[in-house]
Amino acid sequence: MQFIDQAVIQVEAGKGGDGIVAFRREKYVPAGGPSGGNGGRGGSIIFVAVENLQTLLDFRYNHLFKAENGGRGGPNNCTGANGKDLIIEVPCGTAIYDASTGALLEDLITPGQRFRAAEGGKGGLGNQHFLSNRNRAPEYALPGLAGEAKVLRLELKLLAEVGIIGLPNAGKSTLISSLSAARPKIADYPFTTLIPNLGVVRKPTGDGTVFADIPGLIEGASHGAGLGYDFLRHIERTRVLLHLVDATSEDVVGDFMTIQQELKAYGRGLAERPQILALNKIDAVDRETVDLEALATELNHRSYAKVFLISAVTRTGLEPLLQEIWGILDQINAAEEVEV
Repeated sequence: MQFIDQAVIQVEAGKGGDGIVAFRREKYVPAGGPSGGNGGRGGSIIFVAVENLQTLLDFRYNHLFKAENGGRGGPNNCTGANGKDLIIEVPCGTAIYDASTGALLEDLITPGQRFRAAEGGKGGLGNQHFLSNRNRAPEYALPGLAGEAKVLRLELKLLAEVGIIGLPNAGKSTLISSLSAARPKIADYPFTTLIPNLGVVRKPTGDGTVFADIPGLIEGASHGAGLGYDFLRHIERTRVLLHLVDATSEDVVGDFMTIQQELKAYGRGLAERPQILALNKIDAVDRETVDLEALATELNHRSYAKVFLISAVTRTGLEPLLQEIWGILDQINAAEEVEV
């Protein structure tokens, strides 16, 4: 399955049906009154968030969505049929923007959440509405109004509580596969991961927490380098950032600072998000030449975040790391409950 997280589409609500000119034809009534019915309302464009979709792939080749037009009015004061609304299903986490202004119109997060993106046109009035003492036989009616037409930009931002970030080959995919049932492609070369991977990690209480492996962050990612800019948006909804740093790197501190600078450059509050640091691949480090504790201390001084020594491959140190994550999430949830 291809992971498509952006799309630009055109939506057109249905046109209202035309009102008609008609007169009653009744036996023994020499001059029946006007009886032209109104046109029906045009169908609207409605987006609905659903859980069984993960990408915006459906919008890659289909860019135009039209709702049904309203029906024409009928004689005997009959109103035309309303056009059917067009229901467009999108994944939970889809943000809908006006493509011309860039304004956010709606953020569809919860399953079943709906958004009426384009309103159908009103039906035209039949000649029955223009009857008056001065005009007993009106011979005109109004046409239906056009429905709204818009160009929309859809952006999918993954719904995950914990975002795993780091340079390529830091071990993000290996970690998410060790913690959950997710099985991303893993290999020993940069940019193995080309799409975000989601995994559900079980808490001691049995509840599931969604972790997201965010790929492709490199220096300059916030300005479009590599794959990072395309996927930085997926970190926006996360509550906690788990920053993996390769302990076997020649410049561990430099790797850490590179990601921090990209988070600050991207903005949107990512640099201020609660963050946990983990020095990964400690099983592959020569302890005689590398002082891991000293590296952890230096990273702690630079970030003021707790630093964990782990190996995603051997699962060393993962339990204390998870306990720290659960604690931070509990604090965030408690703070949100107090605000409410």
